[in-house]
Formats: sequence, C-alpha cells, structure tokens
Amino acid sequence: MKTIIEPFKIKSVEPIRFTSKEERIKILKKAGCNPFLIHADDVLIDLLTDSGTSAMSAKQWAGIMEGDESYAGSRSFYRFEEIVKKITGLEFIIPTHQGRAAEKILFFNVGGAGKFIPNNTHFDTTRANIEFTGAEAVDLLNETGKKPEVKADFKGDMDVEKLEAFIKEKGAENIPLCMLTITNNSGGGQPVSMKNIREVKAVCKKYGIPFFLDACRFAENAYFIKKREKGYENKSVLQIAQEMFSYADGATMSAKKDALVNIGGFLAMNDPDLALKCRNLLIVTEGFPTYGGLAGRDLEAVAQGLEEVLDEHYLQYRIRSVEYLGEKLVAAGIPIIEPPGGHAIYLDAKRFLPDIPPEQFPGQSIVCQLYIEGGIRAVEIGSVMFGKYDKSGKLIPPPMELVRLAIPRRVYTQSHIDYVIEVIIEVFKNKNSMKGYKIIYEAPMLRHFTAKFEPIK
Repeated sequence: MKTIIEPFKIKSVEPIRFTSKEERIKILKKAGCNPFLIHADDVLIDLLTDSGTSAMSAKQWAGIMEGDESYAGSRSFYRFEEIVKKITGLEFIIPTHQGRAAEKILFFNVGGAGKFIPNNTHFDTTRANIEFTGAEAVDLLNETGKKPEVKADFKGDMDVEKLEAFIKEKGAENIPLCMLTITNNSGGGQPVSMKNIREVKAVCKKYGIPFFLDACRFAENAYFIKKREKGYENKSVLQIAQEMFSYADGATMSAKKDALVNIGGFLAMNDPDLALKCRNLLIVTEGFPTYGGLAGRDLEAVAQGLEEVLDEHYLQYRIRSVEYLGEKLVAAGIPIIEPPGGHAIYLDAKRFLPDIPPEQFPGQSIVCQLYIEGGIRAVEIGSVMFGKYDKSGKLIPPPMELVRLAIPRRVYTQSHIDYVIEVIIEVFKNKNSMKGYKIIYEAPMLRHFTAKFEPIK
C-alpha cells in the first residue's frame, strides 16, 4: 500500500473558529506582530509548537482516571519510573512538570560562571537555563547541518573534531557535561546518528566529562536511525532507543513531545551524588520526588504515552506526514531545510526573502504573513530567537534564519496540511510585497516569547 493512513480513529473533536483576513490583520497588530501573543481561539491551524499539543489516546485518558494522587509513594510514579528505566536504563528518575524544569535543576547544580556546556545545538530554554547560571552554552553542529539546501541523512550530528578541540581549549575541568539534542530541534528537527552518539560519548569518556541527552524526541530519532543507518533496519525502535541511552550518563526530557502528553518531563542520571543534589532542589521548586510537580494522573498519561510512541505504525505515519508537507513545498519551489525533519518543516527565510537582511527579521515577516493570509501560527527560529548583540548594539545573527511549522501529534488530518500548503504557496507568490520588521519591545532573555514588533515602513 502506498497510502500511509493515520494509525488511529478520531473519537473526540474540537471546533475551529474561522476568521477573515481583515480580522486577522487587526488581531496581529494588537498582538504586537508576535504569534505567541495571539489568543489561541483566533488561530485556524496552530503550528507554533509540537510541545504539549498532542491529542491523547483513549488509554491515556483512562490512565488519568486511574491516577494515584497520593503525595508520597504514588503507584502512578512507580509505573512511570519503571517505563522510563526500561527505555533509558538510567538509575535515578526524577519527575518534573516539564523539560525546562529538568534543565533548571540540572544546570543550577552543574553550571556557573566560567563553565561551558557544548551541544549539537541548544534549544531556547536549554540555552537560557545554562546562561542564567552564568555558564556559556556552545553549539558545535556539523557544517552540513548549517546548510538548509544540502540533503544528508544525519544533519543533527555534532562535529566531534570541534568538540575535542573545544575541550582542549577550555579545559575538561570547566565542562561539567556535554549534551546532544535528539532530534536537533533548532537545526531543523534533524536526526543524530548512532555512530555520532558513540563518537561523542567516546570523546566525553576520554576527558572524564559526563554525557547527557536532551531526549524530547528520542523515538523520532530512533526511527530515523532504523530507516537510515546501516545495521539497524531489523532492530525495533525500543532496542534502538535503549542503545542510544546506553551511551548516556543522564538525560533531560520534555514529555510534552514524544511522550504524547500535554504536561510533564523528567531528569534521569546514573550519578548518585548529583541525583541527591537534584532531588533536594526538586523538593524546593517542584515537589516531592515521587510526583515532582505533576499530578498522579499526569504520571499515568506520560507512562502510557512512552509506550505508545514506540509503536512503529505511529512513527511511520508521523514521519511520513511531515515528509508529505515538505515534498509539496519543495515541488512548489519553496525553500526548506532538506530533508524534512521529524516533527516540523523549517522554511529557509534567507532564501524565501533574500532581500530582507537578518537585522530586519525575515523569519518574523513570514510568520506574520502566514497568519494574515491563512490564520496559521508558526514560529521564527532565527535572529529573533537566537540573535545576540555585540558591544555596540549591532545584531549578531545565528547561522540560519528559519520559520518552524511544528506539527502537533495526532491532531491534524491531511486536509489540514493541504490547506497549510496552499497558504504557504500563496505567501511565497506574493513575497516581493513583504517587508522587514523591527523590535519595539524585548525582554533580556527568551525575548521571542514576549517581544513586540512593527513592520518597517
């Protein structure tokens, strides 16, 4: 069969409120031209993020009814812990209300001024939690991963030679841990190969540096390895995931991605001393170690979701549905990061709007026009999200200017995606009339969430 169908039936639906183009122009202006500040009821197709936006299954909802809300020693925690240990093999499992809480607890304990945390590419909250401690977040993505138009199987890989050179330059004693983000969200949702995971681990082991995975989309990464890396075609996704984690000394995870839930996360590790410090901070900031800021029902939903996400029929549908969107856009001549990643399509704003320079935020221009034209909410991943200023106040842009269209799991059908394709094509046809934007308000950290913009006249 050539048609890959959704491996589920729809049991409950939520209505979409339709708006006119004239209404959306006013809504966008009121929101300071920032999609984060638009009311969700005013959005037709919401591709802002795939985090916490999944549709849960009947078994997950049933688990919510069975959740044990005991303050300490909840049976829901022990089911959650058992499944996380089965997948990761890590010894100490610390639940948190979401991934950024796990990051905060981890980096509060290992970060600080004069410390450096290398990664293939840090995402926004990871970078913010590192830099909040005074440490420096460093990206060491391979060069191919910085070229949107180049097709390669594992564009999320870390540059291992750069990693070793960086360790020698800064000193292993100043690098409390090294991370790999799987899949590499900021780099286009691109997967990391098992070979690269092994190589990064080998370098870390050589210099005595703990190796952590940012495992938000571990199942999608494992499926890419199964499909693209020789020697893994006959292994199950669970077996591949278990091997990935076998090289790690620890992991953070936002369960709001590959655990198919609306809230939750965890921090896991093998170091008992670090685990003790992290649990102590957890109690102060999140809750008792057997609930960690989550209700028992949420722990049940996460546990069930971690089992469901390993279903290869689901992963085949998930990866193929994103690929379908990418193929249609490429066929229409629209520049994207190729090949399509696991959870999103990334428009290449530099090639989409070559006449708008980074300091005028071409990605933000596209994001605004997608909303005006079709009520689609997307997010800029470029100079708004990752740009910095030099001492004179001049923008230092990141390597890529992107717009991410993140696909919520089990939420939209093919007709929704076909509508998205039509809107993007329409925006691309009229790109010569699009203008750059300027920031009129920004916060000192994570400015993209609350910044306000206006078009440059």
